[in-house]
Amino acid sequence: MSQFQQARIELGAQLRHLREAAHLSGKDLAERLRWQASKVSRIENARQTATEDDVTAWARAVDAAPEVVEELAEQAGAMLERQDSWRQRHRSGLAAIQEDFRDVEARTTAFRVFEPGVVIGLLQTTEYARSIFTRIKRLYNAPDEVDAAIRVRMQRQEILYDQRKRFRFILPESVLRYRLAPLEVMRGQLDRLLAVTALPNVEFGVVPFEAPLPSALLNGFWIYDRDHVAVPTRTRDLILRDPEDIAFYERAFDEFCEIAAFRQDARAVIVRVLEDFAEQSSDQLPQLLD
Repeated sequence: MSQFQQARIELGAQLRHLREAAHLSGKDLAERLRWQASKVSRIENARQTATEDDVTAWARAVDAAPEVVEELAEQAGAMLERQDSWRQRHRSGLAAIQEDFRDVEARTTAFRVFEPGVVIGLLQTTEYARSIFTRIKRLYNAPDEVDAAIRVRMQRQEILYDQRKRFRFILPESVLRYRLAPLEVMRGQLDRLLAVTALPNVEFGVVPFEAPLPSALLNGFWIYDRDHVAVPTRTRDLILRDPEDIAFYERAFDEFCEIAAFRQDARAVIVRVLEDFAEQSSDQLPQLLD
């Protein structure tokens, strides 16, 4: 067991003790916090990472002493600072990770996301997500709960229609063409991206092949407000809160914005890829008929 998971178990046990000492059921506490009851259970059983905001609200809801509130918040903050092992996280379950993301997103107002290898989760179709989660399950030997993970991912996407929030997404054109799913699934995914470009609170950009790149397309990153940056790697999920780190990724994002195609230009790139896919489908048809 990783140190991260052990810390999550210990924090969950402390929070459960506080709830029980206050003579509250999980449902009672969830109602006080205006959470889903399942979130209380996930945190107590170390299937979801409690944030500083989560534990502070929890401790105050059970009338914990101020010093207890402060100590728990420090524990949660320390956990988020760690370089979290993706292998250990996926052993907790694909759906639990999606719940973690959903909680962070609920607290965020402005999203800036660059992803060089895969369509961003908030924009994925069900079948594209199925293809991605199937690969993740194999790669990390994660529990077989693909359907549950897809369901939470689709629920996460409801946030796109919250007009109080702003989203800026950037992908390179190569992501639109990568065969991470069958051709028909890819075509459906591109149709979904065309629909997203029409949302008033979403800016969707595509870096065309012909654009001069300001730097190599390495890791993707998510900037949540100006609070922190999440940088996923193959084995770790880096959570960066240092102002200099945040400023660095803001500059990198701005550079990609300068060369990306937005609005009608972005739609033109997507349509171009769809036309190429249509030609490929036509080329394959005679082979199927032979």
